[in-house]
Amino acid sequence: MLAIVIVTYFSEQVVGDCLRSLPAAGAEDARVIVVDNGSADATLDRAREAMPAVEVVPMGRNAGFAAGVNAGIAAAPGCDVLVLNPDIRLAPGSIPALREALDVPGTGIAAPRLTAEDGSLHVSLRRRPTVLRALGEALLGGYRAGRVPALGELVVAAEAYERPGTADWATGAAWLASRACLDELGPLDERYFLYSEETEYMLRAGDRGFAVRYEPRAHAVHLGGEQSTSSFLWALATANRVRLHRERHGRLAALVMRGAALLNEASRALARGRTGGRKHRAALRALIRMPEWPPGPEKPALPGYVCFSAQDWWYHNQAHSDFQLMRSIAAHRKVLVVNSIGMRMPTPGTSTQVTRRILRKLRSVAKFVRRPLPGFHVMSPLPLPFYGSPLMRRVNALLVRAQVRAVCRVLGLRRPVFVVTLPTAWDVVRPMARRSLVYNRSDRHSAFPEADTTTIEEMERELLARADRVVYVSRALMDEERPITGERAHFLDHGVDIDHFTRTSDLPADLAAVPGPRVGFFGAIDEFVVDVDLLERVAAELPQASLVLIGDATVQMDRLTKYPNVHWFGFLPYERIPAYASGFDVAIMPWQDNAWIRHANPIKLKEYLALGLPVVSTDFPELAHYRDRVAIAATPERFVETIKIALAEGGPKPAAELRESVLDMSWSSRARELMELAEGEH
Repeated sequence: MLAIVIVTYFSEQVVGDCLRSLPAAGAEDARVIVVDNGSADATLDRAREAMPAVEVVPMGRNAGFAAGVNAGIAAAPGCDVLVLNPDIRLAPGSIPALREALDVPGTGIAAPRLTAEDGSLHVSLRRRPTVLRALGEALLGGYRAGRVPALGELVVAAEAYERPGTADWATGAAWLASRACLDELGPLDERYFLYSEETEYMLRAGDRGFAVRYEPRAHAVHLGGEQSTSSFLWALATANRVRLHRERHGRLAALVMRGAALLNEASRALARGRTGGRKHRAALRALIRMPEWPPGPEKPALPGYVCFSAQDWWYHNQAHSDFQLMRSIAAHRKVLVVNSIGMRMPTPGTSTQVTRRILRKLRSVAKFVRRPLPGFHVMSPLPLPFYGSPLMRRVNALLVRAQVRAVCRVLGLRRPVFVVTLPTAWDVVRPMARRSLVYNRSDRHSAFPEADTTTIEEMERELLARADRVVYVSRALMDEERPITGERAHFLDHGVDIDHFTRTSDLPADLAAVPGPRVGFFGAIDEFVVDVDLLERVAAELPQASLVLIGDATVQMDRLTKYPNVHWFGFLPYERIPAYASGFDVAIMPWQDNAWIRHANPIKLKEYLALGLPVVSTDFPELAHYRDRVAIAATPERFVETIKIALAEGGPKPAAELRESVLDMSWSSRARELMELAEGEH
């Protein structure tokens, strides 16, 4: 399905011709949606005259280009979306050509050849903005600098526009985005208001592995907007380039980019005199005064997010829900993830692998603040996790709070949304200014064997009573705590990275060498979660099958690896997990029967299903919603017997149906749901 989204604002002179060009361009079966930003002229009348079947989405105000595109995309679920300016005229056959370009593997966005009315080429392809390129344009001019890729953002070589190819980004007058790309990236960033939205979006697409592909067989006439003549719009576009650099590379890099932009505009203001330099002088004023974001009519403030995670980005599996949600939110808001501050100090006799755990935490703290992804920052504060002592609790809270506040100031996170997963963060966030507080009740942490149960339960109760929202992945736990949380409770299921967890026939060589059939498990092998006795029983009673284990372990693995049919691969990066799991004949979830598991909802369940694998699991409450897709065993004897049946007969449903059952459970959809809860009225 295809939807064509046209964002209008006082566009009565141009929108009719745009719509009339669509049928010959190949839009016969497409939905055509006009999103109007509060036009007070006859824009909508002209649109309906040109195409009576046009769908109209009235914004009721001038919400900006990005907000209009987002509204159009939201109105067309399941569709690829072609975004057009109202001053675009598509040439015959252009839409099929763009769709063919979109079918090239790895492509997320396709852009056409743009020309003026007289047939002259619009230089519409761009390279990634850098400080060096900004300086090159300041000293040489945009076209001359563009002849040297390192020095110019413009792609000016004529031959680049005669053949298909890729670019870092393309001007946003006309572009087609695939549904997969739209779902992965989420909405355009509305903070820019009028300029740089498509730049940010296409660069973000590249960050996520989606190419921007240029297709010269698709052709559009672009009449051109007001930017070249309007001082206000020129100044806004100039300042937004600096804002874009700040969001992608940090404040220090943005300061250098701002200097390059000042040099560029100052030289042109001087060279072009009183009249010709007017827009450049306006740009200089905008760069000097530059507020955090352009105000934009009726523009709401967009909060950043600070997440106190239960894991550590640098040494835990980065597929954990905290990280998945925050990565998706980082496409729309600035995010700071605070790595786990722990629930107690590891000590001999009560903790496993004490030295290893302390050393890896110190290595994490040494990294302090990093930005592994655009808009996504990670900090590792130095904690003193002695929560059993009231005095040390206060000292630790002061120490961690001071570090988090300092980083928030540097990142410009003034009143963020706090998302707290680890209950020990309550002491830290309690007095901090915030937009809202969301308690991500992913587990009952007081049931953790090493926790100081009394202290952690106290913190959990405080968070349950004081948080603005409490989100759950376990319906059983939500129902138990409803007397405390009331209407503030919300079930926010885990998501799954559908594109990542896609089965492949190209198995890693070391896994391919393991004889089949293969019974597999991936994830942390922790004794308080995984039933190691049950794993040993599987190994002993199924000698004809290989037991494949993937994940870090806190147990003595020699009790398992002594069996010749057990193959432990240790920790593997998240990127490699699907290729290994594709070699499983049956996937298992051998959980302990304890309070932790009874209130759990393992992410790997949806990942197994996305791979189309037969799943055998011990029982826990959340499985009640998957009984048609998962084989459940109530006893160790039955667990082994059920694996035998699954190896012989397959799963309860075909692989394609198992995968299809989780297709609507993306992390981006879960993140949007969380943002609506966090930023709505409380």
